[in-house]
Amino acid sequence: MFSDFAKALGQLTDPRFRRVLLLGVGLTIALLAVATVGFAWLVGLFVPDTVSLPWIGDVNWLDNVASWATVGLMLVLSVVLMVPVAAAFTGIFLDDVAAAVEDRYYPGLPKVGSVPLMDTLRDSTSLILVTIGVNLVALILLFFVGPLAPVLFWVVNGYLLGREFFQMAAMRREGREGATRMRKRHTAQIWVAGTLMAVPLTIPVVNLLIPVIGAATFTHMYHRLAGRPA
Repeated sequence: MFSDFAKALGQLTDPRFRRVLLLGVGLTIALLAVATVGFAWLVGLFVPDTVSLPWIGDVNWLDNVASWATVGLMLVLSVVLMVPVAAAFTGIFLDDVAAAVEDRYYPGLPKVGSVPLMDTLRDSTSLILVTIGVNLVALILLFFVGPLAPVLFWVVNGYLLGREFFQMAAMRREGREGATRMRKRHTAQIWVAGTLMAVPLTIPVVNLLIPVIGAATFTHMYHRLAGRPA
């Protein structure tokens, strides 16, 4: 799995990798920005402009405070969700990353048809929803596990990254059922590889590269497990 990772790193300068990286990060920033504005608007809509408090009188700025507090909360959540959501968006463009990897390292393989758009959207949407839910739970648990918080973050996101990236990489040539069977046969190795991939998620800027590196790494892993080493 370390060789898979090394080959993925060696291809980071590929123009197709850069395109997917920019698309994934751009769409993620747009989604989180829209969510932040939306939640702030909803809070401002339901919190009254003026509230009368005992001994204080009328307070005219409560809605503004609530809206800005919501923005602050969403910024904190964005730090937690940025990379997992970027990974989910990258899944939409996984074909580009996988094709770039195969063109360079596995040129003798027959061409594959594109994964149906609805399947891609379904898998990416599922990953986004599951990732957000699991990471929100993990965020709450961080207050209870103390120094083990980084380990919890790595294990949770390692499982998600490994499971979904391997599934999407294998599905191109194995189909959904074949990819699922293959993933289940190699669950431990895929989880370990995903956890190793999740460790850099705690490093700012570097973490933005992980979705593309992960997609390339698990494309290599799929071919290796299928008996086609580069």
